[in-house]
Amino acid sequence: METKYIIAAVVAVLAIIGIGAFAMGGGSTEHAANELVTCVAAHGEEPEFGFDPMHGWGYHDSGTDPLIQSTILKRDKDNNFVNDLATDYEISSDLKTYTVTIRDDVNFTDGSKLTAEDVAFSYNKAKELGEGADLSSMKEAKADGDKVVFTLDKADSTFINKLTDVGIVPEAGYDENTYGQNPIGSGPYKLAQWDKGQQFILEKNPDYYGKEPYFEKITNLFLDSDASFASVKNGDVDIAEVPVAYANETVDGYHLEYFDSIDVRGISLPTQMDEGKLSADNYTIGNNVTGDPAIREALCIGIDRQSLVDGSLNGFGNVSKNGVANQLPWSFESPYTDGDIEGAKKVLADAGWNDTDGDGIVEKDGQKAEFTIYYNSKAVERQAIAVAVAEQAKELGIEITPVGGSWDDITPNILSQGVVWGFGSADPFAIQHQYDSSVAGVGFDNPECLNDSAVDSLIDAAMAQELDSSYATWSQASQQANSNYPYLWIGTMDYTYFVSDDLDISNDTALIYPHGGDIWGNIYDWNRINATEA
Repeated sequence: METKYIIAAVVAVLAIIGIGAFAMGGGSTEHAANELVTCVAAHGEEPEFGFDPMHGWGYHDSGTDPLIQSTILKRDKDNNFVNDLATDYEISSDLKTYTVTIRDDVNFTDGSKLTAEDVAFSYNKAKELGEGADLSSMKEAKADGDKVVFTLDKADSTFINKLTDVGIVPEAGYDENTYGQNPIGSGPYKLAQWDKGQQFILEKNPDYYGKEPYFEKITNLFLDSDASFASVKNGDVDIAEVPVAYANETVDGYHLEYFDSIDVRGISLPTQMDEGKLSADNYTIGNNVTGDPAIREALCIGIDRQSLVDGSLNGFGNVSKNGVANQLPWSFESPYTDGDIEGAKKVLADAGWNDTDGDGIVEKDGQKAEFTIYYNSKAVERQAIAVAVAEQAKELGIEITPVGGSWDDITPNILSQGVVWGFGSADPFAIQHQYDSSVAGVGFDNPECLNDSAVDSLIDAAMAQELDSSYATWSQASQQANSNYPYLWIGTMDYTYFVSDDLDISNDTALIYPHGGDIWGNIYDWNRINATEA
């Protein structure tokens, strides 16, 4: 069965369940023109700790606006840094000190003044908790009058990206256990209501210092992707994110908007042999099939990615053979072509992988070419990718078993089996997380356990270069890493939304889409078309 039919069948079943569940909640609702009802995952799933940047709210691979809180810098539609709380910043020549001047006309929603002390506190607390932005290179943040001085342990040209990543909270009275339920911020909106498991409601902050958004109120519903489409069919929302399987549907009163993203899908392939080693978390390291570079190379050159994008992503995406989206300045062209089945078979045969018993699976020294690929069962497109790759791998003589589950199910296997991942950051430091041997097997970092000293050296060199100059070196690091075939990269995926015909979401100012996306990144420019407010 072709992938596009597999994904359609899965979604159809879920949609019946979702529509039935949503219908129980009632029909469409009326709201004022300057009120917005959405069902989007712009900040990931419902936050466990509430709307607290110290616990990761608003951070999703460099590019998500926390809305309730302000950040030091933001990004514009061209992915350039622009001031938010900052009025100016300086970077020392050794890239170890970043000094930011904070504007003096900002108040929190409780009426207290936002100061440099609050900014320093927020960064130090975020580093302490370690649940959002990667502040591993930061030694400390200190307030000095209206300035914040960030002192780093090592040269880090990418640290400027972190100045977009942390929402600022007030030092006075901050409690990491309770703040998320009643957040005090200085962003364009404030939290008015949170019905856990159902929705949250934001209301415009009348004292916001920046560009005033048109919408006075935003209600965001927590629905799974299929119930989200049901909300469109019912006319209950202004905008809803939907799976790509629905992207060719038509709904009266709505039109489809889709956004090219830097969110790439790829399957990690353990690069080490299983020699009985265990990680610090007691997980098995290595796989005696993917540990052979010939297996990894054969998959990377033999899989037809365009058919995967056409099927698993319903055509809403772009092929990627290296995991770096072409919008990023460190992108590059991979030297090999994909879909080369005969070339892949030759790679396997030359390395001693042959089908000697005629069962269709190649073997070497008594080891069958078979392993498992895990995927998050909540992500329909990841399931479709895993199933389709398994089907294509059979033509090469490789037996892959797709297994879905929660991340709790997947995590113990990430160092020993294949896993379908999502990546995509506007910060090149993501390459360090993917490939640097110093972080191999730490959390979700470098799950393929790549150990290539040339990659490590290039990463260190890039960190010590001025940011614009470093992009070429980051590109070299990624190219060197990819020469080991540590991932079977598939492609970048588009984000698809049904948008009410009377809603203008200003596509010309849409921000770059990182992993997880951020449909609200340009909320300041959204408007109602030909509205007559109640």
